[in-house]
Amino acid sequence: MKTLVTGGAGFIGSAVVRRLLAEGREVRVMLAPKEGDENVAGLEVEQVRADLLDGEAVRRAVAGCDVVYHLAAIYSLWLPDESIIYRVNVEGTRNVLAAARRAGVKKVVHTSSIAAIGVPRPGELADESFPFNHWAGGNAYIRSKYLSDLDAQRAAADGLPVVIVCPGFPFGERDRGPTPTGRFIVEALAGRVPGYTSGGFCAVDVDDVAACHVLAETRGRLGARYIAGGHNVTYKEFFATVCRVAGLPPLRRRIPDAAVLGLAWVSEARARRGGPPPRITRKAARYALSTVWYDCARARAELGMPLTPLDTTIARAVRWFRDHPAR
Repeated sequence: MKTLVTGGAGFIGSAVVRRLLAEGREVRVMLAPKEGDENVAGLEVEQVRADLLDGEAVRRAVAGCDVVYHLAAIYSLWLPDESIIYRVNVEGTRNVLAAARRAGVKKVVHTSSIAAIGVPRPGELADESFPFNHWAGGNAYIRSKYLSDLDAQRAAADGLPVVIVCPGFPFGERDRGPTPTGRFIVEALAGRVPGYTSGGFCAVDVDDVAACHVLAETRGRLGARYIAGGHNVTYKEFFATVCRVAGLPPLRRRIPDAAVLGLAWVSEARARRGGPPPRITRKAARYALSTVWYDCARARAELGMPLTPLDTTIARAVRWFRDHPAR
């Protein structure tokens, strides 16, 4: 059985590739035309290059594969031209789903996001049935993941054997970007986090997310969504863990919400005038100040998804970022 992993050289994708190889699978990794392959270099995989927006190239990448894991996407909170986020994340997903249908694959595992589920009210946990309610406040990434999630659900309803995985905020090794999530730790290690904010999120070990993907292929119900989450934490709790594990001074100051939103406004204004990309955008700030916690019971009950202790996950990420300083 040959398995295609789009985005297989990425952060989550390379963890999925390693999980598949550990189970003796034959893996083909699809990379973007100019994407680096550091995360899969030396692994016994077949590499192919294809632009997600080139339907014919995607069909060639899928050809001969029995299973497709679709992880390729742009995970960015801001780009000068945000249309590319929609094109890659939405149109690219449609190309992969169409190619999988044409090839008659046995299973498609589509990587969505908790961002596609919505934002629960304070004190509530959202599960897979929670309705999306964040279009107005969502940035291009959130909106694009919601739209591509809908496409995957429609494809499943139309008979394509699709299972959907919705990762939380992943942490761990090989976050080369780093992703906006991994930057939480990068900024803390660099001493650029002056305090913690209100709000909270669902943190998860990247290897647990990878395990959830492979378990979704073998045990998941067709058309079902599974939240690949781990620990619902406040930002105060998360950064307390990072500081303790990394041996950093604890963060004792809570940054007022107004200060966070003000920084986001200034950062965006500078970027629009040709300055550096914003450290945080206004929409991202509002999302971060919310408490977005999720019920992860389905993935554990139906799939047997593992749960790595948060300290262990943070220790792996800290060690990796210290060994691979972000550019």
